Amino acid sequence: MAEKASPPHHAGHRDRLRARFAKAGGDALADYELLELFLFRSIPRRDVKPLAKDLIARFGDLGGVAAAPVQALTDIKGVSEKTAIDLKLLQAASARMALEGALDRPVISSWSALITYCRTAMQHEPVEQFRVLFLNKKNRLMADEVISRGTVDQAPVFPREVVKRALAHEASAIILVHNHPSGDVTPSGADVEITKTIVDAAKPFNIIVHDHLIIGRETTASFKSLGLL
Repeated sequence: MAEKASPPHHAGHRDRLRARFAKAGGDALADYELLELFLFRSIPRRDVKPLAKDLIARFGDLGGVAAAPVQALTDIKGVSEKTAIDLKLLQAASARMALEGALDRPVISSWSALITYCRTAMQHEPVEQFRVLFLNKKNRLMADEVISRGTVDQAPVFPREVVKRALAHEASAIILVHNHPSGDVTPSGADVEITKTIVDAAKPFNIIVHDHLIIGRETTASFKSLGLL
């Protein structure tokens, strides 16, 4: 009679990691361990600990892994297109949950939730994008849209398009948001100029520009706090 095959060596590790998570939650696990837990279902029959560590080393942290483009993810040995799409699902779910924390709430009382959403959605973006948040008369967030995407260091913004979308949403106010992939959140001369142009374009329609946020990898800059708006 043939001997029963032994379970793979990583099976016990997976059980122990799941048990740690069940007992103490995500705070007790390192980024690569949380990533391991996620990859267990995507890659069920292989030890994914080395892969999780490789992904964190390449993209910096868990958020960076989830935000990486599919092509960049599949460039990592062991990551199939299916696994890459699973990781993009993780990013989409995180952004959606962050948005739900800010949606339909007054921005003054939910400012931290708003910043969390913007950072979740944009801080790891490899190219610059320009996003507009639309607020109603009670300053509640109704919707947001990505107006433009650019190269690694610029995103063309069209003030008339911003105002057009605000009118379509019947917004009374807007918040401008864009990211700096370089990580430096210092407003550029072009950032200041485009903000002034949008403010002037929105004024005849009684649409207020509350703020312009610049999202970096580690920090966020506010035009209002900097006295630029």
